[in-house]
Amino acid sequence: MDQKSALLEQLRIDRSPPASIRTSGGPPGDGSGGSRRWLIGVGIAIVVLAAAAGGWYWHGTHARAVAVQAARTRTVQPAAAGSPDTNAAPAAGSLLDASGYVVALREATVSAKGIYKVNQVLVQEGDQVRQGQIIARLDDSNIRAQLLQSQAQVKQNEAALAAAQLAAADAQPTFMRDRAQLAGGLISQDAFDAAKASYDATQSAVAVARQNLAVARASVLINQRYEDDTVIRAPFAGMVTVRNAQPGEIVSPQFSGGGGIAQIVDMDSLEVDVDVSENFISRVHPHQPATITLDAYPDWHIPAEVIAIIPTADRSKATVQVRVGFKQRDARVLPEMSARVSFLEPVPAANRSSATAAGHNSTHAQ
Repeated sequence: MDQKSALLEQLRIDRSPPASIRTSGGPPGDGSGGSRRWLIGVGIAIVVLAAAAGGWYWHGTHARAVAVQAARTRTVQPAAAGSPDTNAAPAAGSLLDASGYVVALREATVSAKGIYKVNQVLVQEGDQVRQGQIIARLDDSNIRAQLLQSQAQVKQNEAALAAAQLAAADAQPTFMRDRAQLAGGLISQDAFDAAKASYDATQSAVAVARQNLAVARASVLINQRYEDDTVIRAPFAGMVTVRNAQPGEIVSPQFSGGGGIAQIVDMDSLEVDVDVSENFISRVHPHQPATITLDAYPDWHIPAEVIAIIPTADRSKATVQVRVGFKQRDARVLPEMSARVSFLEPVPAANRSSATAAGHNSTHAQ
């Protein structure tokens, strides 16, 4: 407080008249010495105030710079090797971010080939199925009746063929005898022509019976396939995501109540499809490293890689579709999830060689 008072006292303006105009009755003293002291005091005050202002400005600027530098140099410690929840920030910088959805490359809605009534549905949502596994049975009463009928027709045509072959075999000796008698002049040409026509008719009857039998057997094959179509099997291994049909419902390819019998998804074929603007598509190329972040798990960065760039653009959106594949499979990844893809800078060849050599050295050391 004493220092501030002294500074304020030095800054106070001396309103006493100069020595040259003082009256004879004024206080004695040297006028030039007072002015010099006043100027010295003002100079000291200005220097002190300037130093204080400079110190305040330097302190504020330095504090902000330290805070910004600390924010920029903050790093995230990587998770342990082999952990599925890798929350570490990617080592390479992100060149581009894009949003998309998780889609399945192999996905099928299983339905009937014709109009059938559902007898049984043997799967539920979430069930794992094998390729060829029976997932439903349809009503086959009409098809089974047609199959039995065609099988009976096969037996009938087999009997007709046997009768025709027997008749042809019986007519052959008579025809051979008549031909010999014609050569010897024992019968007329008209009698031989009649015998030959009869023999040819038996041969034609055998051919017709044989063709009828082939048609009957083909009918059996067709009805057998219709019978097989009443047993619905999984086209590939996967998971049942939707079950649409219930026992007693009528299903068909054209009218299936909104989705056939069941929907099967191959979880090993999941990938992310994103739309990249035409202005930035040059930053993306096949086999480029990337990371996928699901909206459901924002702290989980999944290693990924660009599978392909679809060689066509969307005129309305001015975008190009890019397929991005997962490098690791996890049960938490589900179809139609929202995802964000960060396309990373490729790792230089020298760094890849160093990493590979380090991995070999560590393996030998172990």
